[in-house]
Amino acid sequence: MGTQQVSAPSRASSRVPGRVTAFGVIHVNAVHTSRFTIVGNHLAQHRELSLTAIGLAVHIQSLPDGAKVGIKVLADRFPESEARIAAALRELEEHSYLERTLVRLPGGKLVTRTISYNQPGGSQAPTAAPRPPAEPTRTASVPATPPAPAAELETAELPAPEAAPPAATVAEPAPAPAPVPPPPALPPPPLPEPQSPDLERHRVATDLLAGLRRDHPRLLLGERDVRRLAPAVVAWLEREATPDAVRHALTTGLPHPLKQPAALLAHRLASLLPPPLPDLPVPDVIHPIQDCTGTCKRVFRAPEPGLCRDCRREARARDDTEAPPAADAQAQAA
Repeated sequence: MGTQQVSAPSRASSRVPGRVTAFGVIHVNAVHTSRFTIVGNHLAQHRELSLTAIGLAVHIQSLPDGAKVGIKVLADRFPESEARIAAALRELEEHSYLERTLVRLPGGKLVTRTISYNQPGGSQAPTAAPRPPAEPTRTASVPATPPAPAAELETAELPAPEAAPPAATVAEPAPAPAPVPPPPALPPPPLPEPQSPDLERHRVATDLLAGLRRDHPRLLLGERDVRRLAPAVVAWLEREATPDAVRHALTTGLPHPLKQPAALLAHRLASLLPPPLPDLPVPDVIHPIQDCTGTCKRVFRAPEPGLCRDCRREARARDDTEAPPAADAQAQAA
């Protein structure tokens, strides 16, 4: 009989002791004490979000306040293209995990403010963290001395009691700073007004606004909004902007989702109003070609036929030489 191999294990050991399963994932969880983010299963196991959108939402939730989360910044950080990142951001907006709004700064610059929600529909402002309970005050204990014999108590003086050390105090954590409210939104700029009434331009402006929904169904305007925005379009037409140019300025780069189409068109009509075209320079007058009536028969340009410049100079010199002196002229007159 062969010798029994006592060093070989009787069965294969499990990599996870105490947890054996036939199939599926096995979790090995470690307790995080720093640098971690809490993510709800409603996001991690979302049925309608793509895997790119879920990963992007987790990354945004892990960033500190004030971090940049623009499309170009995220495209430089991850291997996905700008188109995939933009589509993922739109998914998160549709499912209320993100909110992106345009905010006008005091200097007039427009910036995008992004708000990330770890719970869809959440709008609560962050509250201060609860203050941990203060530890009890600890004092130093003085060990008791054994009582002296009665004979010694009569003659020996009692020692002065030692001063108790000061109680150890526990520093309380500073309260969390209050959340800074966002800057107040500036009032929208006024709509431009036409310089003079023009029924034909007003008709073109009304047809342009009412017909935007043919190419962009999201730009469906009510009749009241069309009447309110038509004078602003007339102001563009007065400045020699063609209807196609106005339509291109109003429909290019529409945000998604578009919640208030009339407010967006009013903002673009007021902020993108083109300046008036400068006056065209007056062209130089070109005179017709004339033949000199003098002896040179030179060709020159002049409004009427006559002498050329050289012949006029010779005629003036000839008149000066043939004229009598002033004294002779006075004598002849006398």
